Parts: sequence; structure tokens; C-alpha cells
Amino acid sequence: MTRHPLTLAGWYGSPYSWKMRGVLRYRQIPFRWVVRDSKWDDIPDPPVRIVPVIVFPQPDGSYGEATVDSSPQIMRLEAEVSGRSIVPTDPALAFIDALIEDYADEWLTKAMYHYRWANDPDITTAGRVLSAAGNRRLTSDQHEAVANMVIERQTGRRALVGSTAETAPIIESSYERVLDVLTELFSQQEFFLGDRPGRGDFGLYGQLTQLVQRDPTPTAIAARRAPKVVSWIDDLDDLSWLPVDGDVGWSSLDSLPSATIRLLHEIGSTYAPFMVANAQALMSGADEVVCHVEGGTYRQAPFKYQGKCLQWLREGYAALGDADRARVDGALAGTGCEVLFT
Repeated sequence: MTRHPLTLAGWYGSPYSWKMRGVLRYRQIPFRWVVRDSKWDDIPDPPVRIVPVIVFPQPDGSYGEATVDSSPQIMRLEAEVSGRSIVPTDPALAFIDALIEDYADEWLTKAMYHYRWANDPDITTAGRVLSAAGNRRLTSDQHEAVANMVIERQTGRRALVGSTAETAPIIESSYERVLDVLTELFSQQEFFLGDRPGRGDFGLYGQLTQLVQRDPTPTAIAARRAPKVVSWIDDLDDLSWLPVDGDVGWSSLDSLPSATIRLLHEIGSTYAPFMVANAQALMSGADEVVCHVEGGTYRQAPFKYQGKCLQWLREGYAALGDADRARVDGALAGTGCEVLFT
């Protein structure tokens, strides 16, 4: 990295934008925040039009490469910037961390999308607030037209991404259990893998910024059921102050708190069967993913990207040394996550 700050372009309604902003703040990496599509957004075109975009600077401070996808962004930053790492030094523990991050990115995000676009108060709020992002000079008529367009597009995608009347109990109960797991965690420690945050903590943080602070229905649930989680999200917004001593502060794999083990069971009962069924649907050319989750039937369209996520996890698992892979197997035994790697 040069002495010039990088640029992070995102939206306040994007959980992945908050995730990466939290990572950059914690790691004390200088950056410039830009709201995507605002008048200040002058970044080069990224390879895919999604957020967040991180633009790495050239040696002279001008814009360099524009990158997308939060997980590869995190690992590139790990390779290029030393200190205050969010990747455990133990390869087996780092693999568990990557699994937690992917669970947040690919399963907990379903709760974020579902709550935002399934209930009238949330739909109205999201449509009006998100449509004002980037351009507050819209007239009232223009704003209403954009809001209606956003609402129509996003509510029309609900079944595609798995938010239906049939799947609502599965998604909503999973969200509530995550709140309970986090509440249990805080009686033991602040983060899932020790006294410092990992990739998984920031993955959960990103999704929860929307669920416990922005959208009315899940925010009310969190305030009633898990007020400590709301406070935790406030803290993770900026952990630049957190003292970090080299590589000290990670838990050992065989002494994870009970809440972390409970989270792995949650991952095994929701994310794992979905990811396996999605991969099978992609392989067979099926037009629907169908799997059993927590006693119910979950359905959605197959997604190629989530197939890639599972492939990357399996490659990471295969790349572990024999001893580390055996330690991961021991940590995941009985959680339901085993199906991901068999």
C-alpha cells in the first residue's frame, strides 16, 4: 500500500458496505468513503456493478484498480497491509472463521432481504429511504417514482432469493436464534474467536447493521429480544480504538466458547443444507433449490455465486494440512456442517 488512502464506495443500505467500512476502521487503514452514485462518486468502473467497491491507489495517489466482493477484498488487504489482522494465525481456526463469514454473507443476508421486503412498514421505509441515497435533490414526484420502482423491483425478487410465506418461519426463526447466540456470547467474550474480531464477526456485523438498526420490524425484534446485540453493532462500527497486541488474542480451537459452538450448530442446520442443495441444483440443471431446514421446506432459485462460495470453502478445506483438517473435523463434528465437506 502507498501513503495514499484507498477509496471505499458503497451505500448505507448495503450490509457489505458497512462490513468493509468496519474492517477498514478496525485495521486503521486510511480510506475515503464515497456514497455510490452520488455527485462525489468519480471512481472508475468496477468489473461488476455491485457494492462495495474498493479502489486501490496508484503510487501517485490517482485511482488504480477497482475491486468488488467483500471476502476477496478482505484477503487482498490482509496480503498488502500488515498489523491488526482479522485472520487467525492458526490455519484451522482461520478456516472456521471463513465458514462463519460465508454463513453471514450467504445465509443471514436472507433475513436482511426478507424483513426489508416482506412487510408493508419495512417495504415503505426501505423504498423511500433507499431511493433517496445518492441524490437528495429529487423533487417529491421524482422521489416517489424512484421509490415505487425500487419497491416493485425488490419485492418482485423475493421468491427468487427465498423469501416467501412458506420460508418466512425458517428465515425469521433463524434470525432470532442468531440474536440469542450473540447474547450468550457476550456473557463469555466480545467476539466469536477470542478477544479480537475476525472475518466472521464483521460478516455478521454487516448484515445486522440493517437488521437491528435500519429496518423497522427486525429492529423492533432486536430491541426487545437482544438489546446487547444492538450495542455490539454500535461498537463494531468503529473499532479503531481497540488495543491489539500483534497476533495475541485468538482463542484456541479446542477452547471455543459455548456460543461459538452453538453458532456452528446454527450454521449446520440452515446454511449447510441450503449450500449443498444449491450446489446439487446447479450440477443437475434444476430450476429450483429445495431442502429441509429446521423441519420446514426451503425453496429458492439456484445461484451460481453461492455455488462458487461452496467451491472456495471446499478448496480451502482441501488445502489444509492433514493435522489441521483433522482439527477442523473435530470442531465441526456433530454440528451439521460436515455435509459441506463430504
